[in-house]
Amino acid sequence: MIVVATEDFEVYHEIVTELRDRDLPFTTIERGADIPERATALITSVDEQPVTSDVPVVHAVAGSPRQAIEEVIAVLRGEDGRTTIGIDPGEMPGIAVLSGDTVVATYQVPPTEVASVVHDEVAAAVDPVVRIGDGARLIGSRIIDDIEGVPVELVDETGTTPYLGTGTRGLGDVLAAVNIARREGERVETREIEPTAGELQRIQQRSREQSDENRTIDTDLARRVARGELTIREALTEHRENG
Repeated sequence: MIVVATEDFEVYHEIVTELRDRDLPFTTIERGADIPERATALITSVDEQPVTSDVPVVHAVAGSPRQAIEEVIAVLRGEDGRTTIGIDPGEMPGIAVLSGDTVVATYQVPPTEVASVVHDEVAAAVDPVVRIGDGARLIGSRIIDDIEGVPVELVDETGTTPYLGTGTRGLGDVLAAVNIARREGERVETREIEPTAGELQRIQQRSREQSDENRTIDTDLARRVARGELTIREALTEHRENG
């Protein structure tokens, strides 16, 4: 049984709402009251005086109820509760957030939004790690460069995308991200990639498709797009201005 004991109304409301949404059994007591014998974890506010308890105590922060609940779940399952984020890079990267071995959140966003999701998820986490697949090299390298202040591991993503049965279309990238999160990789700070001729040609083709004038950017501009220095729209504008 999870016990909630806090005089902080905001923390109380957020924690109780999160517990109810997840259908987790809990009870509430006043601060200083005896803790029930069947208690398995106690949640209180990080701003209140420490609680003396024979059961694990989790300190919740206003505005971050999910993290406190995930920590409680990890404690109850005997896991370390470490936050691990797996990323399957691509045109719409899949993102999986794990607490211990439990998947607590998933996303699928454009590459430019991945770093923001990561930073939000690790904002209050202790010793988090990001694991990113080694496919989609150009997109992956830009994502690695965008992520700051968090350890990043490059993971061999071979075999991480499972077979998708009927009715599961669109889940492949997210499920691959879960598998990537569970694999240890090589620590990297950046990933220098020289785009191949084929990759540059695909960028040039995309520029032609996005141009209202059927304009194709040159190889030098395509290379700058591949390195993340320009968007295709910016490259088209520069190409137009240069005649």
